[in-house]
Amino acid sequence: MFSGAAPGRTASLVLGGLHLLNGTAPLTGSDPVVLVPLPAPVESDFPSNTIVLRWDTIGPVDLLSRTVDGSRTGSAKADGTQLFPGMLPGAAVRAAVAEVSGTGGPLVPLFYVTVDGDRAHVYSQIRFLAEDACFIRITPDAVAADVAALGWLADAVRLHAEQFLFLNNHQRYYRKCFSGKELEYKYTLRPPVDSWTLTVELYERLRAGSLPDYVMEYRDEFQAWDYLNHLFEVTGPTEAERGYASFIPTTDGKHLVKRKWYAEDTFERRETHTYGLDLADDGGFERYVREELKVTAVRLPSFRRVRYDVNFESVRTGHVYGIFFDHCSLVDARTVTLNQCELEYLRSRTAIEPNEAEVLAEIAEIAEWLESFLRAHDLNAERGFYSKRTFLKDAVAARPELARTVG
Repeated sequence: MFSGAAPGRTASLVLGGLHLLNGTAPLTGSDPVVLVPLPAPVESDFPSNTIVLRWDTIGPVDLLSRTVDGSRTGSAKADGTQLFPGMLPGAAVRAAVAEVSGTGGPLVPLFYVTVDGDRAHVYSQIRFLAEDACFIRITPDAVAADVAALGWLADAVRLHAEQFLFLNNHQRYYRKCFSGKELEYKYTLRPPVDSWTLTVELYERLRAGSLPDYVMEYRDEFQAWDYLNHLFEVTGPTEAERGYASFIPTTDGKHLVKRKWYAEDTFERRETHTYGLDLADDGGFERYVREELKVTAVRLPSFRRVRYDVNFESVRTGHVYGIFFDHCSLVDARTVTLNQCELEYLRSRTAIEPNEAEVLAEIAEIAEWLESFLRAHDLNAERGFYSKRTFLKDAVAARPELARTVG
């Protein structure tokens, strides 16, 4: 879907040899390039970070082919759906390339270039599928706006090559602001709560554009989780160690250990994950807490967590956020439950150095939108930080026999 970009803004899709992205051959003057002027930019803001271009929204377009050195040119016409049927170049793309080059090799979407006045920005393709392609910005600063002259191309190929590990590996194009920390608002909901229906309704609103300038996280937008959690409140030996260590069974028969540090429930908490621990609930958790973590702790009741996640990202900044609805119930007292909605910063899909201040501004903006959704469903819309640890401690206050001191 194309945006309501400012008048005078233009954008082009640039097609060419896959070797310009994967580095299997260098850029040469005889390489064929196909410029596809688009009806309008996809993005509203200039510059943005993330572009998702659907082939079925493009419509009829001109294909302007040329060699990089401009010695040969050609043209063709096609509909957007005919550019890459089945992820292979369509007849019109092949014909346009054949006019300028006999060079073989796979042709793919390379770049998306957007122009505002005398400035342009370049976005590299990071995912390409039958329905669409995803691009992220690689130019920290604007480049010259003459897209057709290709003066920007060599630098774009170089910028992509400098970050090939980040850009060319599936689902590895993420960075993390506030490294080692979790940022999260929690909304505690009075039962009964239909978490599934709430999640689906919220998901559909996001898909429909109810939250402007945010799109679903590319190909990872809706998740379902269901797992046990064996949680130990860490009480010492120092105030700095306070928080919890949680043992979560994984499908390979091992455990993930999630460790969080915080004295009081709060928006920002230090967090680590350790995967692949071969432990059993036969005293192994207690030994790990005592011997590996070297802390004192109280075992709290184990619980089962059923959670539905919706992930989405800011097209302007590339920061990814999640809204989760979950239902927790104690393993030994299933009627003791906690229902919450959580809003969390997850990660950043950006080749440009991310801005932490933007995360804080965006999560506050999203919180206001989420709170209007909750109020419309007669649910608690008060931002809070009520943690699973506090919920379990409150449960233990009513059932003291469930707590066990380690060590």
